[in-house]
Amino acid sequence: MSEEFFSETPYGELGLIVLKSCWKLGNEADQELKKQFNIDDPDFSFIIDISEVRFSNGEGKITINESVRGKDIFILADIGNYGLTYKMYGMETRIGPDEHFSDIKRVISAINGKAKRINVIMPLMYGSRQHRRKARESLDNAMALLELEEMGVNGIFTFDVHDPNVQNAIPLLSFENIYPTAEIVKDFLKNEKISQEELEEKNIIIISPDTGAMARAVYYSNVLKQDIGIFYKRRDYSRIVDGKNPIVEHRYIGKDVKDKDILIVDDMIASGESVLDICVQLKEQGARRVYCAVSFSLFTEGPDKFDKFYEEGLLDAVYSTNLTYVPEYIKEKKWYKQVNMSRLLSTFIHHINLDISLSALLDKTRGIKRIVKK
Repeated sequence: MSEEFFSETPYGELGLIVLKSCWKLGNEADQELKKQFNIDDPDFSFIIDISEVRFSNGEGKITINESVRGKDIFILADIGNYGLTYKMYGMETRIGPDEHFSDIKRVISAINGKAKRINVIMPLMYGSRQHRRKARESLDNAMALLELEEMGVNGIFTFDVHDPNVQNAIPLLSFENIYPTAEIVKDFLKNEKISQEELEEKNIIIISPDTGAMARAVYYSNVLKQDIGIFYKRRDYSRIVDGKNPIVEHRYIGKDVKDKDILIVDDMIASGESVLDICVQLKEQGARRVYCAVSFSLFTEGPDKFDKFYEEGLLDAVYSTNLTYVPEYIKEKKWYKQVNMSRLLSTFIHHINLDISLSALLDKTRGIKRIVKK
């Protein structure tokens, strides 16, 4: 297919700039986009060629190697990818979230106002855990969103952001928070072979690990028509351990869990301390199988504790997405189940590029109900 042909079609204006941090997901989304546009040419790609350079003093540079004039650009970056390294003063250095975010700004700078639109896709939102002030502290997320707005970004897209209210920092800019709920539910029901009869008998209890995740648990409960419970998390606010107030008590409030399957739902697993403590308590109360469903698995203290809990029968599986980096050796764990989000991501890009309403995609209720019926 000729370059002239693509310039005459709507998708001729579409361009993906996929940073190394998001390379695997970006390539899968590219292949899905080709299916949606019915492109059979194996040599064609929406991905625009760029060069990412890290100098030995830690500075970075990005060069765009082809024209982006008049294109609808989508920048894909995983700010949580800690698997990328470079040599800095002769030492192996991991690229952190601040550097990943700087790379996004470098891309926008390199575009130099030539694109028709610039959209930034950060599946894991930068600074999302520094989203509100309680004292004299930084407000990283709001500052980052404002900076992208000032640089001329037209839209910002993320998944299951820690606090959806962060969009209030940029009230005039398009901001979409996408939930991977339906995809997670579909894989969970299929892999665990949970039948319609089991759902009708209400054999599953949806658990919120704390009050902050209650809205998500209520949503799962409503669409799956299952009972709900919550753990009250009491912290010791007089001490700080490893940058956080330690949890001193978890107390369950809800229906009896004896002989029930449990699905713990949250936006992310960091160290996993809360989830694992809940698993112990649920098993002590007679729960049958215990699962966890999250959008992001960070495993900030490694997976060893999860291995132990799986071997001891305290945790049956963790369902999570491929929206942020997870090392290959964790993906091979028997208890880790990864949900592929490339098709949903490509569908959003497709709709945005053609200015099609996103309402149906953002409303997961109908989709989940169809999955449950199947």
